[in-house]
Amino acid sequence: MIAVRAPGGWVPFSVVGMSALEPGSFLTELTPVERDDLESRARVRDFDRGETLFGEGEESNWVAVLLKGRVKAFSYRENGGEALLAVRGVGSLLGEVAAIDGLPRSATVAALEPVQTLVLTADEFMAFLRAHGRVSILIMQMLCQRWRDADRKRIEFGMFDATGRVAERLVELAERFGAPYRSRTTGEESVRITLNLSQEELAGWVGASREAVSKALRTLRGYGWIETGRRRVIVHDLQALRRHAR
Repeated sequence: MIAVRAPGGWVPFSVVGMSALEPGSFLTELTPVERDDLESRARVRDFDRGETLFGEGEESNWVAVLLKGRVKAFSYRENGGEALLAVRGVGSLLGEVAAIDGLPRSATVAALEPVQTLVLTADEFMAFLRAHGRVSILIMQMLCQRWRDADRKRIEFGMFDATGRVAERLVELAERFGAPYRSRTTGEESVRITLNLSQEELAGWVGASREAVSKALRTLRGYGWIETGRRRVIVHDLQALRRHAR
């Protein structure tokens, strides 16, 4: 049984964590038997906010499954800065490609907040896959989804301006990491994005400069669709953002 650290000690993950799993994540797709076998082969490891789990180009031989917290995957640009590739939530599998093909890491993965993981060596992970052939198919489907998403984002770069790309990413963040929010002044229902990304990180995600992202956010605020503060975004009109992005 997977367990996580909580106030008062270690408790079963199914008690405190299953409801926190991101829909469609690796752990949500496993059966109870598969989850228990995965846990029996793994160890729990914690990472602080900002700590690196994997480094681009390194030759490490382990994989991780997120039990708590969120991480970003990114690559360093030649002219400086980060190109943000993805954000992963609770239940996600990390580092599986390098474990499968034996090649160096293709991206850096760092904790956006305090993170707790299950870790397995590459050999332990491959033994788990050999014992559960169905999980290998799940991983193939997951990788196909990631490749399709990467293709879609490349198309966005050619079709949309910076404001359109920022709107698209805000829609994704609101759908994946949104929480209901009621305005104290108007009483209207909105969505608060619970993942705190800086403007630099958002710029790296949409492939634009920080100045262009700042201008895009100002434009979207002017329409009344969003409200922003220091590392805070509240979406007041998600449908309008969707229409603008797509």
